[in-house]
Amino acid sequence: MSLSWRDPARLRRALVLCVLVGSREVAAQALAGGATAIQLRHKTLSGRDLCALGSALAELCAAAGALLLVNDRLDVALACGAGGVHLGQDDIPAGLARAVAGPGLVLGVSAATPAEAAAAQRAGADYLGTGPVYATGSKGDAGEPIGPAGLRRVAAASALPLVGIGGLDATNAGAAIAAGADGVAVISAVAAAPDLALAAAGLAAAVRAGLAARGAGRS
Repeated sequence: MSLSWRDPARLRRALVLCVLVGSREVAAQALAGGATAIQLRHKTLSGRDLCALGSALAELCAAAGALLLVNDRLDVALACGAGGVHLGQDDIPAGLARAVAGPGLVLGVSAATPAEAAAAQRAGADYLGTGPVYATGSKGDAGEPIGPAGLRRVAAASALPLVGIGGLDATNAGAAIAAGADGVAVISAVAAAPDLALAAAGLAAAVRAGLAARGAGRS
């Protein structure tokens, strides 16, 4: 019997490299490069078109053995067969989302402070998205960078897996991992790269190297 995406060990493996996408083409190339999760994020598509795109991405992710998350939209996540949903602080409350989604869906919650992290864990979140670690132009509402030190404080406030987001690429992903992240989530570091698959491969390698170094440091 296959493990649920909510299994902690499986979920940590799935969160190594999450690429936020708004098209099937970007998702396919990111998965080809080794992305372990795809997050559907598109602010202008109708609900109908989001469901259609989500269903296409669900097929891609299933073939690649990757986790599909949907940004903000619990209804779309449930309708298209995604493995999970990721909610921001201004979206529906995490506790309500957990009650509606039931036990099968991965629930990710954005948390930029220790208090938000602790609240998300109490509400039933499975993982945290924390940042922006560094300045980013990909999200206009991202807020001020918290840096690796801020990420470390959030990681210390919760036992949940944690994904760093915001201004991360292959050159600085290791700093996020060293600060306590279990993976990274990116947009432009892959989507804006000349070779999307190569960029994803470089990021995945950087994260895994950081995780190996962190593990060696604890032994």
